[in-house]
Amino acid sequence: MTTAIFRFHDELNDFLPPERRRREFGVPCARSATTKHMIEALGVPHTEVGLILVNGESVGFDRQLRDGDRVAVHPHRAATGVNPRLCRSLPGEPRFVADAHLGGLARLLRMAGFDTLYRNDYRDVELAELAVREGRILLTRDRELLKLRTLEHGCYVHALEPRQQLAEIVARLELVPCVKPFTRCLECNAPLRAVDKSEVADRLPPSVRARQARFTTCDHCGRVFWPGSHWQRMQKLLDTAIAQATVASPEPEP
Repeated sequence: MTTAIFRFHDELNDFLPPERRRREFGVPCARSATTKHMIEALGVPHTEVGLILVNGESVGFDRQLRDGDRVAVHPHRAATGVNPRLCRSLPGEPRFVADAHLGGLARLLRMAGFDTLYRNDYRDVELAELAVREGRILLTRDRELLKLRTLEHGCYVHALEPRQQLAEIVARLELVPCVKPFTRCLECNAPLRAVDKSEVADRLPPSVRARQARFTTCDHCGRVFWPGSHWQRMQKLLDTAIAQATVASPEPEP
């Protein structure tokens, strides 16, 4: 056995027991143990890690630990431009798949215009396969799910309430420039398209047909949407979440 000294930074401390937070602590390691193995054994999913420094040197997940190594583990926001091996960028605009416990968040992400898959009967292996195959970010509150070896992109969602979850994800992934409200169907995730009133008139309540002029429709499920009072409430919700997300994040710990 060897002993390495670990120190976790910023929000990664939330995964640790209180006595190990924001301080150095020694951990016995098998001689073949890698940084990834030990970081996850200590409770932190690899998807949450953006930068690993061993004795001050940036390393990857495959670095084998030696006796006396000092390991500093940082989240993604501390790692921009430092260690691209741990900060693999997603192609194009981010897309998501949410686990069964995040249906409210999935709906809000769709409301904000993000391609978000959700079913309440996805098995863990299906979620991981979808994320890998389609280049999606897996959203979950199950840290063990994020430790699956094949998974590259995932986010542990800390907040409990869907509106706070939306603000958290938008802030963490810097998504404010990507927000395109009301461009996706809230029910089936398909893109919406603008239509003339005449095309959907037979599907509208008389009061809506008389008062509204702008409509979108989902070609997948046939739903029709318009900017009524419900739309205004949703817009206010999005505005609040985006405002929370744009509040400056604290500087990473040194």
